[in-house]
Amino acid sequence: MNRRSFLQSLRPRDGQAIQSGLSPYTGTWDNTQIAHLLRRTTFGIRAGDIAQLQSLGMSAAVDLLLTNPNATTIGTPINYYLDSDGGFGGVALGNTWHDAAITYENYEPTRINSVRVWLMRRMWAQELTVFDKMAFFWHNHFALEANEIYSAKRNYRYCLTLNQYALGNFKQLVRAITLDPAMLDYLNGRYNNANAPDENYARELQELFTVGKGPDSHYTEADVQATARVLTGYGYLNNPFDSNPFDEFSFGWSNYYGWTDYNLHDAGNKQFSAFYNNTVVQGISGAGGINELDALLNMIFAQQEVAKFICRKIYRFFVYYDITPQIETDIITPLANIFRNNNYEIIPVLSALLKSEHFYDSLNQACQIKNPLDFTMGLCRQFAIPFWTGVSTNLFIQDWQVSVANRDQCIEAFRQHCEQTAMSPLDPPSVSGWTAYYQEPLFYELLVNADTYAKHMELVHLLCNAGVLVSTPYSNPSSFLLKINFIAFAQSLSNPSNPNILIDDALIRLYAYPVAQAFKDYLKSFLLSGQTADYYWTNAWADYTANPNNVTYKTIVESRLRSMIAYMLSQAEYLLA
Repeated sequence: MNRRSFLQSLRPRDGQAIQSGLSPYTGTWDNTQIAHLLRRTTFGIRAGDIAQLQSLGMSAAVDLLLTNPNATTIGTPINYYLDSDGGFGGVALGNTWHDAAITYENYEPTRINSVRVWLMRRMWAQELTVFDKMAFFWHNHFALEANEIYSAKRNYRYCLTLNQYALGNFKQLVRAITLDPAMLDYLNGRYNNANAPDENYARELQELFTVGKGPDSHYTEADVQATARVLTGYGYLNNPFDSNPFDEFSFGWSNYYGWTDYNLHDAGNKQFSAFYNNTVVQGISGAGGINELDALLNMIFAQQEVAKFICRKIYRFFVYYDITPQIETDIITPLANIFRNNNYEIIPVLSALLKSEHFYDSLNQACQIKNPLDFTMGLCRQFAIPFWTGVSTNLFIQDWQVSVANRDQCIEAFRQHCEQTAMSPLDPPSVSGWTAYYQEPLFYELLVNADTYAKHMELVHLLCNAGVLVSTPYSNPSSFLLKINFIAFAQSLSNPSNPNILIDDALIRLYAYPVAQAFKDYLKSFLLSGQTADYYWTNAWADYTANPNNVTYKTIVESRLRSMIAYMLSQAEYLLA
């Protein structure tokens, strides 16, 4: 498939009207539908995921994906660097730093990077839940650039804020983000006071976070100014380089003078435009001035455009970027009604969408392009690429310290690939987030260019052949190769001895794009080494399973699987989700 036909395949709805709506899906609940659901809600299909959801049925499967994943604990950001200190200010290898003192500002970049790795560790360890996908959705929605904050603690706290409300209440999330020290830092909220108003956050609160710039959103410049006045006097306590776990929001705190001054808040009345029904937010003096925030949010969330704006973004994230007038009427408007009627709780909206006939419509499948995080973490999860575990070669460092540090070193290798393809966590290009989710008319197509595609193929080539080299100096050996275990992948399929079933199962796991029989036949030619009878593979597999320690038998099946899977991963279809 050349680039032109590949990009055309991403527009399956062009010229075709989709009649499906939000009625519950009642069609066949087969591997194709389950894999589609998993591709859109997780960072890669693992062995056993499809079978588990198959046994539940569609409605119960979606309910499982929407459950709270708090039972899964993946720990905190840690020191995983190449020496016991590693720029972490005296924090031992394998230990967390978020509640430790830091004595030198130049340690911040390594700690910030460990937050990025921690986020990818969550994606790698994701259970059957949409939680981490939604955390990434909000990370893109309330975007900030980590290096602009230059505080690992604030960046980590920001991530925890998004996690807390990822499947919770959107209105509460907006309030929490408004008071979050990282956002106060990034969009100048901590400098906004009655003596020197700053409209940066006030503008983005409306333009990017709530009512948007949609067809029905007509807030005014005067509304931005009035919003900025409501938000005056905000700041946060604590120095990011002390031993306190986090900076804390403080109303009336002066970053310049180091004391509370409620006069930093503009206590006058704030008049809003007709778009907000000419609402007046009553000014409050003294410590009670913080309560104006709730009046402001009540006014904003009374606008119907808030629900529509967020539902459009959810639709583009989980379904497709093209919202036609029919989609606006049949999908976005009823989803927005569900959102408002449930007091801006996220789960009812996701439940209605992910259970709908529209979501499983064949025209809505295989129409997205994997972003770099989906591509990279998907490879790790689909092939269960083993991250390092082992023992220490240093008597002063315990095995668990080496194990968790080397695990995060392996994740760091994949984070670097995401950075090279322009989607490292905590690094969106601007407050608007990643362009693939808002830049008309290309949207996802912006994810594919000569540079990103070449880098993806380079990663695939390494994982299929020499491996990705990771330095692990406190272990034996002192380096580790991350590679695909082709035999283990085949063993995770339902019937690897049958080449036709093996190929069908592999395609379900790896491809969203339906392929022709001729493509399957070509894949089978790898397993049959150019022969025509299926038993050439069946016998080879039987020989290996009966004698797994026989080098010759292992080499035969491994080389055939490697050739087939490497070919599959190198095709443009693998980029589709």
